[in-house]
Amino acid sequence: MTVVSVSMPEELLERIDEFSEDHGYTGRSEVIREASRNLLGEFEDKRLEDKDLMGVVTVVFDYETTSVEERMMHLRHEHEDLVASNFHSHVGDSYCMELFILEGTLDDISAFVGRIRATQDTLSVDYSVLPVDEFSQAFV
Repeated sequence: MTVVSVSMPEELLERIDEFSEDHGYTGRSEVIREASRNLLGEFEDKRLEDKDLMGVVTVVFDYETTSVEERMMHLRHEHEDLVASNFHSHVGDSYCMELFILEGTLDDISAFVGRIRATQDTLSVDYSVLPVDEFSQAFV
């Protein structure tokens, strides 16, 4: 097996070690391998390929981190053909939430989520993807 060196904040490494111990993993490498497989497999659902999809993406970041808000604005404009709607809200005393409603293909939604995840200083990125035709069939 190939050995890979990864840089990460000490706090994250401590959380991984604690998770590993609490859940019976043999060590942090096993946790990282499983997390990597899960991340890579997220958008490989064959049932979603070649379908019109709706995606909901929620991003949380610190109110003081204006670079994240600027990045979200740029992504919204760069992907205006994908972003059907966008909502910004203040959460608690020091956080912002950005909500994106997307309509597009699996590849397009996957790329958009990836670009959001790659944005430095986001605290949380969550999403769901559903085929649009499931809704239209439910109301026939």
